Amino acid sequence: MAKLSKPAAPAVGDTQDALEKQIATLRHEVAKVNKLLADRTNGVLDQARERAADLYEDVSKSAAGAAKQMGTQARAVSEAARKNPGTTATLLLGVGILSFLLGVAVGLTFSDPRGRWY
Repeated sequence: MAKLSKPAAPAVGDTQDALEKQIATLRHEVAKVNKLLADRTNGVLDQARERAADLYEDVSKSAAGAAKQMGTQARAVSEAARKNPGTTATLLLGVGILSFLLGVAVGLTFSDPRGRWY
């Protein structure tokens, strides 16, 4: 019978060199992926900051306009109250009576009739 020759096994040094090259390549690829992720994350954060700043500016302008309008209306109401003190007192008394009656009605609705002592 003819002897079959075994394929030559790669030398230990060749295998180690090949593994080191693969590890170096993987490290390089991981570094590229990390850099790409960092760049994208920074871009997203910058966009979010810009949007938040724009939103804050818009809300700030709207709030300033609303505060100005409320001030104007408050001055108009106080001026009308100064010119008509009787009407103002009657109006406030009416609102107070209605509030009291509403409070009594809500209180009676939620009270437990079995807990009464009489």
